[in-house]
Amino acid sequence: MTPSQPVRKLVPAPAQSADGKLPFVLLAVRADPNTLQHMEDDQVIDLIRNTDAEISKLQALQLRAIANLSVRRRREPSAASEVALALSTTEHRASAIVSAANALIARLPRMLNLMDDGRLDLYRAMKVTDATAWLSGDHVRVVDETLEDRVPGRNATQVRRAAAYAAAQVDPEGAALRTERKLLERRLTVHHQDGGVSHLSVNSAPTEKATAAYARVDQAARALKTPDEPRTLDQLRADVAVDLLLSGTGGRSERTEVFLHIDLATYLGLNQTPAVLAGRGPIAAALARRIIGGADTTLRRVLTDPRTGHAVELSPTRYSIEQDEFIRVRDQECRQPGCTRPAQSCRIKATRAKGEAEGAADQAVTFCSRHSKLRGQPGWDYEVTPDGTVNVATPSGQVHSTTPPSMHPGRRRANRLRKKPRR
Repeated sequence: MTPSQPVRKLVPAPAQSADGKLPFVLLAVRADPNTLQHMEDDQVIDLIRNTDAEISKLQALQLRAIANLSVRRRREPSAASEVALALSTTEHRASAIVSAANALIARLPRMLNLMDDGRLDLYRAMKVTDATAWLSGDHVRVVDETLEDRVPGRNATQVRRAAAYAAAQVDPEGAALRTERKLLERRLTVHHQDGGVSHLSVNSAPTEKATAAYARVDQAARALKTPDEPRTLDQLRADVAVDLLLSGTGGRSERTEVFLHIDLATYLGLNQTPAVLAGRGPIAAALARRIIGGADTTLRRVLTDPRTGHAVELSPTRYSIEQDEFIRVRDQECRQPGCTRPAQSCRIKATRAKGEAEGAADQAVTFCSRHSKLRGQPGWDYEVTPDGTVNVATPSGQVHSTTPPSMHPGRRRANRLRKKPRR
């Protein structure tokens, strides 16, 4: 790895802190957490602060390792997939960490040195890498030097603002172009959360339009806030915004397709076992029954293996389209370990059966578009065992496995990691 400018050599942290007490306190509290009960308030605060500094130093070391792996993989996007599996995190998060690691090593060595010193953690460092990603090498060096004395002791919002200001100051024309590019990236996103609720947002909207839209929603919400209205202003704003998106009256929504997995007893109201909305996670039994009660709901009987809970038959059965539907119902989500994209938005890909040559006895498995492409990357190997387990081997020889999700309550999808000997 050849950085664009000199990077200070990583020096192991000293055995003791400036006051000579940190290692002893850390070891003492780790050995006996009750030690905290005998400490003064200021000592506890110092412990919290000093522990955070040690975490920052380890994060700097981890970033060096991640950047090194990225270089070994020639900065291919698949490196992020490998990191995601190693850290049991999402690929979106892993991609951000890989980008931050590369930027800190090659473009922002002073920020990385602050992490070595325990004065800047990864979360705040990523605010700097995000704010300076668009800068040229010459400009980013100026910002790196400018921020060296400004970011320690600042919270994440202050760091982000300081970095954005410094970047705009060093390259005002580039800042204007960046705003134009950001506007081209505007999009509507929905993030499904637990408990049957979701987060809906418009990203990268023009500030003046977003401000005007909020003012309109706020005005309508305040008009509805009568003495007899039990909803809070926040609740009213949310309801008004959704109603406006649904033609202004909160009317009938467009039909969409989701896969809801619910056992018969829950459907009949005999128990309150949570159902599972594919790609979204568990939802309350009452909400599941409400969804099922919709006028356009279609119910399909799924037979499962009583031992494993794996789907074995979808009724009615017809070939081709019905077979694809069964595979999606069986898999529920993308079969890449850690991926939760719903199966109905995935592709069905023929995957090599264990012990067989490619194409000899392929098995159909669902993969999202991202992981369909990953399957063809050098060093990645996929196979399906007779019981439906998907084994994914990474270029480093790690093997991550997922079993078909169980349709029975209480049985979770298994993720395993093991070493695979290189062939």
